[in-house]
Order: sequence, then C-alpha cells, then structure tokens
Amino acid sequence: MKYCDLNQNILEWGSEEIAIPYRSPLDGRVHRYFVDFYIKVLDVNGDVQKYLVEVKPKKQTREPKKQQRMTKSYIYEVTEYVKNQAKWEAAREFCEDNRMQFKIITEDELKV
Repeated sequence: MKYCDLNQNILEWGSEEIAIPYRSPLDGRVHRYFVDFYIKVLDVNGDVQKYLVEVKPKKQTREPKKQQRMTKSYIYEVTEYVKNQAKWEAAREFCEDNRMQFKIITEDELKV
C-alpha cells in the first residue's frame, strides 16, 4: 500500500473496494468477491491502464495434487482451489467488460 502511495505512476488505487458477483460451484449460490486491489496506472507509453489485482500464495493458484487419502487439509485445498477458480473467472469477465486487466500476483512477483 505504501508502494502505491509513493509511486507517481499510480494515479489511484483502492483495497477491496470492488465487489464482483460469482456463483460458487460449492453451493450454487451467488456470492461477492472482493478483489484485493484496484490500481489505475500511467504506463511507459503515457496510456492509462486499470488493473484488478489478487495476491495469493502460489500454492493456492495451482490445482492440488490428487491424494489417495481424503484428509481435512486436502479437502480444504481442493475446495479453496475450486472456489478461487470461480472467483477469478468472474473477475476476468468483469475486467473484459470494463476494459481492465486481471492479475494474480504470487510471492514470485513480490520478491525484490
């Protein structure tokens, strides 16, 4: 957040301000997904770009490896993965409709 405040190329930003409806494949109901960040940026060409950014551990962006035993942690990983996929698909559609880009950032991008 401090980075966003101090970066002169970031014209505006917000945290968890945009709610995107999505249908959960777990219960079939519509829920609201609050994306981590909205960022409006002035790029190197002088164009304004708008992004919705989700920050997640890389492990949560990959499908869990199939296991023989259905442990509580494995079931949790699978349900979170399925739920995140539904959220991210809704975010991509929202961004496409609103001329924005959706980005998922992991620890790989956050390393300095």
